Amino acid sequence: MSSTSPPASGDTSTFLSAIRERVGTIVVGQEVVVERMLIALLTSGHLLLEGMPGLAKTLLVNAMARAMHLQFRRIQFTIDLLPSDILGSEILDERTGNFRTHQGPVFTNLLLADEINRAAPKVQGALLEAMQERRVTIGNQGYALPVPFLVIATQNPIEQSGTFELPEAQLDRFMLCHRLGYPSVDDEEEILRRNLKLGVRKEGAGAVAKTEFDMIREEAIGSEADLVAAMEAANSVHVSDVFLKHVVDVVDRTRHHPELELGCSPRAGISLLKASRARALLHGRDYVVPEDLFALAEDVMLHRIRLSYESLAEGKTAAQTLQNILEESIS
Repeated sequence: MSSTSPPASGDTSTFLSAIRERVGTIVVGQEVVVERMLIALLTSGHLLLEGMPGLAKTLLVNAMARAMHLQFRRIQFTIDLLPSDILGSEILDERTGNFRTHQGPVFTNLLLADEINRAAPKVQGALLEAMQERRVTIGNQGYALPVPFLVIATQNPIEQSGTFELPEAQLDRFMLCHRLGYPSVDDEEEILRRNLKLGVRKEGAGAVAKTEFDMIREEAIGSEADLVAAMEAANSVHVSDVFLKHVVDVVDRTRHHPELELGCSPRAGISLLKASRARALLHGRDYVVPEDLFALAEDVMLHRIRLSYESLAEGKTAAQTLQNILEESIS
């Protein structure tokens, strides 16, 4: 985390609202995505953002990291990336004859894995230990990662050329997978208006046209204590036994549904509970309600289920099947 700590911004509600407002000054019309990013941060989960290029996925993560006291690093995944480019490696010091450890970009608070599905499966798998255990092995030595540690990955639709589908084991490590769509007409008009006002940035005798990244402010909101307090507040949100049983029922239905060949693991239920707690906090409640479950079900569960070949042949979609499961659970 950053070593500087500006004055605290007040209570948890004010702190979280200020972060949303700051990110909203940079990115237009992505309130739900910002909420999902905050949920991931408050619950120490990992987030996968899926969408076409140009939908401000990288800008969103960058703006969020700068708004908080978080060290931020970005990895651009490409076909020639190696696991050591992520984790680090042992380097021989020619002066002493000893090996020294070079820590890779994974040693940070917020890691942006940009276009993760453009790298080969071996490289994608290099993140598994870090995401699950929050530690990595370099050579024969294990290293704990900084606290907090959060991976926000972006991926392009698998139909695009040069992409590799993420394996189920890695997808299950992501607490949430949010799918971004194109902005509305009004939002896109606002995006263009803001871009027209960016101007140029002078550097020495030259100048360069500004981008939205130049609008990100460096100073963070609140203090490290505010972030810790927000995480503790999310963890203390009340979950009733009825809500818990409802989560178990929905997850269990995915394992026995005739249209699915792969259902949700217990990690899906855990993620639903944690995410519901954080969403309740963001909406000013100290208890979860069914609305939290239904609002988060697609982001938590859809990437963890897989249709059978018969269902695919019939033209069914996983989203439709999941919606049917949710409707059956409340009938």
